[in-house]
Amino acid sequence: MVMFGVLQFPGSCDERDALLACRRVGDARLVWHQETDLEGVDVVVVPGGFSYGDYLRAGAIARFAPAMEAVGEHAAAGKPVLGICNGFQVLCEAGLLPGALLPNDSLRFVCRQVELVVENAETQFTRECHTGQRLSIPVKHESGRYFAPAEQLDELEARAGVVLRYAAGQNPNGSAREIAAVVNERGNVMGLMPHPEHAVDPLTGSEDGLQIFASLAALAADPKTAKVSAANALIKVSA
Repeated sequence: MVMFGVLQFPGSCDERDALLACRRVGDARLVWHQETDLEGVDVVVVPGGFSYGDYLRAGAIARFAPAMEAVGEHAAAGKPVLGICNGFQVLCEAGLLPGALLPNDSLRFVCRQVELVVENAETQFTRECHTGQRLSIPVKHESGRYFAPAEQLDELEARAGVVLRYAAGQNPNGSAREIAAVVNERGNVMGLMPHPEHAVDPLTGSEDGLQIFASLAALAADPKTAKVSAANALIKVSA
């Protein structure tokens, strides 16, 4: 069974929901920010929240946490790392993903359901999706505007590094080219601003986010042939 390790920083507020989402498709444990041992962890999740109070800027202090050194080693070994919202910001600050997350165009905190379009279904994080599929997943952030220089954006596009985009008219923050999620060149580190852990149960209005976690569970179970569907994951939880 796949083991997820969910980081917990001072100021994290979504680690428990991320933990429960991961447990729908496998096993999971919290990783305190001072831990440096990720032995037994297959997938690292850097969750949302306000790590270290977002002092200086979002993610700027968390990237120096002892656990992040272990996350860097985990990524360097080719193992999956998923950064959600503040986790996306942390991964960019740590240099594990290109670009940066800037304050929203509105300069206001936004919290609402948005529609996303799957641009690349061939990643470790979207193998349970299909290209062009629409996902309904909430956002909640004040600094979620993805930015990178034009040449870096062109490079991202050329290598299919843009994994998710906001659907037409759904961009809540002014992100460049409607970008909602990107993956590193190696394909094992992804960051996204929407919160898939808040969309894993029909009672919340959508279970589309579960496909992200199910994709990672399938990869860890068998990198070549495993295919664990989100529907089966829900059946497992209900049993």
